[in-house]
Amino acid sequence: MGGTSPCASCKLLRRRCAKDCIFAPYFPSHDPHKFAIVHKVFGASNVSKMLQELPVHQRADAVSSLVYEANARVRDPVYGCVGAISYLQNQVSQLEMQLAVAQAEILCIQMQQEPILPTLQVDHQDDKLLLSTITTTNDNNFNNLSLPHYLNFASSSNVMQDSFKTESLWT
Repeated sequence: MGGTSPCASCKLLRRRCAKDCIFAPYFPSHDPHKFAIVHKVFGASNVSKMLQELPVHQRADAVSSLVYEANARVRDPVYGCVGAISYLQNQVSQLEMQLAVAQAEILCIQMQQEPILPTLQVDHQDDKLLLSTITTTNDNNFNNLSLPHYLNFASSSNVMQDSFKTESLWT
């Protein structure tokens, strides 16, 4: 920075901040914790070498990664960010399994609600039409047609009552 305020790294290391300080663009003086944690995990010399080996346009991303990894290493010294990634992958797997179970339950509920055979909705106005249709069908070699069997799948209580009325007509 070479002027008023040294960068966070030069402050922490108690040295003069040169005009061409490699840390200055990435570790500003107003955020000293950022460099302190990276320095604690990786060391200033290693970070300096890493940044010098990278093209300038990749350095900001590298510093972000170093800060992230350093924070993860402080929380989990053994696994670091790999531990966090593994935890999140396991969580995603568990959630995907829960989603699959929920989708299967929804499918089962839908299958239970949908009747296998078509339901017949019987209105009192259409009783004669329904009976005449059944009579015609009955005359065409469908003697084993059981109207109450079809009507029992309907959900309306009126249809259930109509099925008993219709059953007495057939017997």
